[in-house]
Amino acid sequence: MTSCKNWNELLLDNKSIIPPPIYKESAEQALAIFKRLRISDLPGQPTFGEVSRTWVFDFVSAVFGAYNPDTGVQEINNFFLMVAKKNTKSTLSAGIMLTALLLSWRNDEEHLILAPTIEVAKNAFTPAAAMVRADPELSARLNVRDHVRSIECRVTGNSLKIVAADPSTVGGKKAGRVLIDELWLFGKKSGASGMLMEATGGQASRPEGFTIFLTTQSDEAPAGVFKEKLNYFRKVRDGEIIDKTALPVIYEFSKEQIENKDYLNEDFWHIPNPNLHKSVSIDYLKRVQKVAEEGEEGDLQKFFAKHLNIEIGLSLASDRWSGADFWEGAEIALSFDDLISKSEVITAGIDGGGLDDLLGFYVIGRTENNKKIGWGYAWASQSVLDRRKEIAPRLQDFKNLGELSIIKSVGDDVQELCDFCEILKESGKLDKIGVDPAGIGAIMDELEAREFTEKDIVGISQGWRLGGAIKTVERWLATEQAFSPAKQSLMRWCVGNAKIEQRANSIMITKQASGTAKIDPLMALFNAATLMALNPKSPSRTFSMFFM
Repeated sequence: MTSCKNWNELLLDNKSIIPPPIYKESAEQALAIFKRLRISDLPGQPTFGEVSRTWVFDFVSAVFGAYNPDTGVQEINNFFLMVAKKNTKSTLSAGIMLTALLLSWRNDEEHLILAPTIEVAKNAFTPAAAMVRADPELSARLNVRDHVRSIECRVTGNSLKIVAADPSTVGGKKAGRVLIDELWLFGKKSGASGMLMEATGGQASRPEGFTIFLTTQSDEAPAGVFKEKLNYFRKVRDGEIIDKTALPVIYEFSKEQIENKDYLNEDFWHIPNPNLHKSVSIDYLKRVQKVAEEGEEGDLQKFFAKHLNIEIGLSLASDRWSGADFWEGAEIALSFDDLISKSEVITAGIDGGGLDDLLGFYVIGRTENNKKIGWGYAWASQSVLDRRKEIAPRLQDFKNLGELSIIKSVGDDVQELCDFCEILKESGKLDKIGVDPAGIGAIMDELEAREFTEKDIVGISQGWRLGGAIKTVERWLATEQAFSPAKQSLMRWCVGNAKIEQRANSIMITKQASGTAKIDPLMALFNAATLMALNPKSPSRTFSMFFM
């Protein structure tokens, strides 16, 4: 079993969360090589064996000790290691892959370290090359080619290549052993999932192969392939998924510790930092924390993410919308159908819809006890993903969660949006729909074709005039249970993207200030809130009073 359900207790007690090797002889053979490799950027160029913590040896043993020498099969072939920054991750990756290169029994075999950027590739290549040059025996056996970031064995023709991620660099690779460095950055790359699949494709004919994912936590909310892998390996660790071929090694706080803010206590900093007091010191972390505290609030969140492995939720920039501070705490589990059934009156909002924008839709319902509840949705044309590659992985995540549709034909989004509007109208609870008057001709035409009248649709003034609605929603969120939005990653992202601009006595949230990050569903919320703030009468109550 590769699960470790008591991982948090073990980390608290400074005990290993890494299982012993399956095949002890394989592990010992690899450790004998690994421990001899020299770390050139430390005084005296000590070996791994002289200075490394036990957890490093445990991880190396787990990787190479999963190889069955009788069958030639690597029985655990997917490893996920997440540690905080400055815990010798790049040096460890170099040592592991050099060990794999020296152990390979094939001839002309390629080993690969895949980095998200050229800079990260250099960070991985530099210690690997230095390890070879620091050992005369290795220098005689291995040839370092700096200009192509490659290390080649003169005897077997085997090679270790460190490449920056690009479809042209990974296409057709036949590498059996692959290390993916800084996976969190791949989460920001469009098409990263396909790229990683291509890079590891050589393992189909190499049963001795393995893939190692190394990463720190992301400096933004996890997205794309990083989010996918992190969630999967967490479930394997917790025993929710049984996968004997996958081994998660994740140094992080538990949800309870995060809720209790234990991470603010330096006595717990060893949890995400297994190399504390070695490659990273308490004094260093305190200095970095102090600098972050004196900077913008977003800087402190990034300190928590990179040095304490705290997963970032909403963006906390200094110019953020104040409602972001309360959003996650107000969320509830709620579907579109739930909102309709629980509400006595409903308003809806629509925003966006250009080929470079999302089409945002938001619904606010008022319950019988005068509480507000909300639910959002969005549509994106394929052109948005093509033009805004930096957000494409995140939009794909929202699609997978059922919170966004990616349309291929222009007009499909309008049809689906109007389907939602029609369901609201047929419920008998819809008061009005608020829209940004600019650029909604196609939506208006479709709504009119479905027998919506001018009384059903209200143009909502934008810009500084929307300031009242923005402040209204802030107050709703800050007042306990006054407004409960649905738990939706899409809306959390949009709320985090919102940036405030001060205009005279009013405030604005504009798409221009948010840049490529999208806020259309949030603007739709403000349109719906403008109408709900008018305290519309419940159609059902009006109907009942008529017959009294």
